[in-house]
Order: sequence, then structure tokens, then C-alpha cells
Amino acid sequence: MNIVLSLLRRHAATQPDHIALADHETQLDYRSLLHAVEALADRLHNDPPRTLALWADNGVAWVVADLAAALAGIPIVPLPLFFSPTQMAHVMASAGVDRVLTDQPQRFQALFPQYTAAAGRGYGALHPLTAAHGPAAALPADTVKVTFTSGTTGEPKGVCLDGPSLSTVASALAGASDAQPGDRHLCVLPLATLLENVGGVYAGLIAGATVCVPALAEVGLAGSSGLDVGRLLTALDRWRATTAILVPQMLQALLGAARAGLPMPRHLRYVALGGAPVSAQLLDEANGAGLPVFEGYGLSECASVVAVNTPAAHRPGSVGRPLPHVDVHIAADGEIHVGGIAALGYLGDTPANRADRVATGDLGHVDADGFLYLTGRKKHLFITAFGRNVAPEWVERELLGEPGILQAAVFGEARPFNCAVVVPAPGAAPARIEQALARANDRLPDYARVHAWVPATEPFSLANGMCTANGRPRRNVIGQRYAAHIAAVYPS
Repeated sequence: MNIVLSLLRRHAATQPDHIALADHETQLDYRSLLHAVEALADRLHNDPPRTLALWADNGVAWVVADLAAALAGIPIVPLPLFFSPTQMAHVMASAGVDRVLTDQPQRFQALFPQYTAAAGRGYGALHPLTAAHGPAAALPADTVKVTFTSGTTGEPKGVCLDGPSLSTVASALAGASDAQPGDRHLCVLPLATLLENVGGVYAGLIAGATVCVPALAEVGLAGSSGLDVGRLLTALDRWRATTAILVPQMLQALLGAARAGLPMPRHLRYVALGGAPVSAQLLDEANGAGLPVFEGYGLSECASVVAVNTPAAHRPGSVGRPLPHVDVHIAADGEIHVGGIAALGYLGDTPANRADRVATGDLGHVDADGFLYLTGRKKHLFITAFGRNVAPEWVERELLGEPGILQAAVFGEARPFNCAVVVPAPGAAPARIEQALARANDRLPDYARVHAWVPATEPFSLANGMCTANGRPRRNVIGQRYAAHIAAVYPS
């Protein structure tokens, strides 16, 4: 965070009147932002919590609190609004949270009555709640932020990050996107999402740009996966966004709107895409619709983004070249190992050896020009009855490139052919799904093709446990839910 904060001070001196942050109620120029951050940091320093949690909607107050905690040297834990009460309780207990800043104090206290209103005035739009000290969390030294992944089992896993790592990634992303003071970055993902926090807010402030942080409802987002694409389109135009970060479901929704004849945003020049891999066909359609989309890849254990496509170095189908500080190595079994940057460790575990490469669990390869490609998850790889290895993400990426298919999960372990559980796009009849499967199969080798499908009864979502927060299907949950239907497509 040292780079972010030092450049914030520089911008406050060189472009003090330039708007740094804006939401639907408040806007702060760089001079005012620095003053607000320093004032809150002083208050936190004078009455320091052990660990501070931030549970609030997107807005100027969220960013000010985040930066102030870093300046005051207090570890902060962003709490996603879409976490369940059980997940939140796990996070707060494991991180030793003794103070919470929230814009919904009554709702929070209804969930966790042990937190009571703190003495003194609030912090702008945020209200402080405190709880008696419980067992202290063993945070690694120099922890600035603890970001919790939703995990594959539903229990969040805390990744401890230091300031230099966050600053390094944010600086690299500002360079990769050629961010400029004239940019207007619109945050359409929750600020508690590390990708938006680092790639959107920090990278934008490093560049001296304007970071727009309206409430999530204004950009059409509800929970982790509910999306009103009309509101998203309106927000992109209303805020004159030049840059944004999307997840694949948002891109698919925008392309559905484009197919329906709705105009695409007029000002965008760079849209980063992360969360889950997408097909080259979908990216081609996006560029044809006037959406300048560039796919990237990252993980919390490496402080977010590891590689990303840029206007100067763009290869559809890849996730781009690694950022300058990153060293990528492909292990003998195809697993991607990342060096050059690493988290301090997981909360509650022994500190990580940061000289070691991070074993990502992802499979991939690097081409002769240095572009990184993903083929799937190591633990998801299955072996067909004919002995062929199949990464389901690879097949799903091709299926999701078809307009008729909204979501898909592929299965085929020890089976003679592969089967997909498919969430059809709205209005897509079974015949359209069959045609979509045929087109996708034409792009796949015989052993990876999908020869049967099961219609899902509802979309995969975080609420029903069939999807992670960043859009990846939870195959174990989907497989259990549709086990009988999947078994029925195979001959007895």
C-alpha cells in the first residue's frame, strides 16, 4: 500500500482539484480524499482495533476506510455482503475481528448481537460496532489485508496480504491497462472482491484517475450473481466509464443485450475480464459488439492478477502475458506455478515461504511468445472409460461460447462419453441446446465432446451452493444434485 498512499499524496499536490472518488451522493477530489483518509487514520490510530472488518455497500466511504486502515497500520478484513451469516461468523472469529465499520448497523447487530455501538461519532456513512476481545488471531507480521475466498466447501479461507504485494500488482495493472488521469473507472463488482479492490480502486488511484463507486444496486448487481443488465448498461453510460472489470456472467448478459439490439456503452476503452475462463468465440463476439474485452487470470494467493491481455499484447484464447513481476513455471504434470509474488500465508496456518512458487492448482501452458493458457483445474481432471484425460473447464468454455447456453457443468469420469448439466439461456428450447452442443462439439476432439445433456432446474448460484462467488461451478454439488439424471443418460 506504500505506493498507493505515496501516489495519493503526490496527486493531492499536483492535481488537487481532480475528482478521485465519486458515488451517487459524494465526490472527493484528490486533496479532499487525502484529508479524509488522514483524518480517519488518525482516529483509528488513537483508538486502534486489533482487527477491523468492513461490511458495507460500494461507495466513497468504503474506499476511505480501506485506505485509512492501511495508513494507520491496522489489518482490515473486507466482508462481502453476499456471505451468509455462517460464513461471516467464521471470518470474524478466525480473524479476531473486534471492530466493524458498516453502513447497516441495525442489520449487522441483528445477526451478531455481541457487537454494540462504539462510543463517539461515526466515520462518515459508516458506523463503528465493537465486541469484547476474543482469542487473538495469529496474523502474520506485516498483514495489511485478509481477503476471504468463498472456498469450494463454503467455508471461507483467509489469505493474508502485505502492502508491497498489493501495491506491486496495482501498479502493474495500471501500466497494463495504460491507465491515465482522464480515465473513469466504474466499479461494478463488490469492493470486497480483491480483483475490484486492487485492479479497480488501487490501480485507478495510482494513475490519478477518477474511480466511480456507486452502490451495487445502481450498477444492477444483487447479491453475488443477480444482475439487471439494463441497469448495468445505463450505469456504464451515465458514469461515462472508460474502464471496468467484469466476470463472465456480466459479459454474457451484455452480449445478450447486444443481440437484442440494445446499444453498447460509448466510452469504454478497456474492459478486464476475470473470474473464470471464457471461449475465444465469446471474446470475438464481444469485440464485434464494440466491447474492448481483455481476459486475465489471477488468484488471491498472488494478490489478485497474475497475467492479463492488453491492447499492445493481446492473444484471444490466452489469459495474456504474466505481469512484469511474475515468474510462471509449468510443472511436469501441467500445473501452473507462480513465483515473484505470494501471500504471507493462510489465516491460522504457519507463515508461507515466500521464496517458493505458488502451486495454483490450475493446468495450463505458455506459448513461444510468452502468453499463458488455462486448460482446467488439476483436481477437476477426469479420466473417461477410454482412458483419456479431460479438463471439464475446457469443454465448458466451448459450451459457454454458444448463445443458447447460460451455464454448464461437464461430467464423464469413467464413462464412455461426456454429459453436461446445462442451464439454458432464457427462451432457449431443447432443439436450440442440441444445435449449440453440435457446434461446440465440432470444435472439440472426439473424447472431449458432449453426447448427452441434462437440463438444470435452476441457474447455478451462490445461494443454492452450485456456484462460487466468481462464477465457477461447484461440480461436486451439481453432480450430487443431478446424480440420478446424469446416471440415466448412460446405458445400464
